[in-house]
Amino acid sequence: MTTVLDFLRHGEPVGGRRYRGQVDDALSERGWAQMHAAVGEAAPWTRIVASPLLRCRAFAEVLAARHGLPLSFDPRLKEVGFGDWEGKSAAEIEQAAPGTLARFKADPVNARPAGAEALPDFLARVSAALDELVERHAGEHVLVVGHAGVMRMALAWALDIPLQQAYRIEVANASFTRLRCEGGRSTLVFHGSARVEA
Repeated sequence: MTTVLDFLRHGEPVGGRRYRGQVDDALSERGWAQMHAAVGEAAPWTRIVASPLLRCRAFAEVLAARHGLPLSFDPRLKEVGFGDWEGKSAAEIEQAAPGTLARFKADPVNARPAGAEALPDFLARVSAALDELVERHAGEHVLVVGHAGVMRMALAWALDIPLQQAYRIEVANASFTRLRCEGGRSTLVFHGSARVEA
């Protein structure tokens, strides 16, 4: 039995690009436009599951209502907690501590900001949500509206990518990733910025 999981990252939030983590900013007008453009009129899904954070939740609610799809929210699909970096731009982080971001990108497991969620813990909570999703909705085509970090953890979960390499995966606003799960194995079908197709 094949289960298809489509992941759609939220569009640009109000305030632009930041290490937002669990700060609950809404989508900007541009962010709404990005998500509508990514989805178009496509609705191949049997249900939608989303992060409860507003930048995911609001679009998921609109899309579910438009197509009459069941919708649920899973707090395990929230973005990783960034601790002291929550809500800060890269420029602000670098100004406070030059070289910090380079160290983080080189070693995202150990060079985390103070108070940040541990990456193995983040993977564990996202993996638990996805394991349950695949078990509960086997054979369905599910859209997950989430965050860049959640999509990175989904790829780590599906493809056994080491956490040390997770932040080498680029995830643009309103980008789309499709995984096919069958017989305990997952396959990456597509990852990138493209319009959703059935």
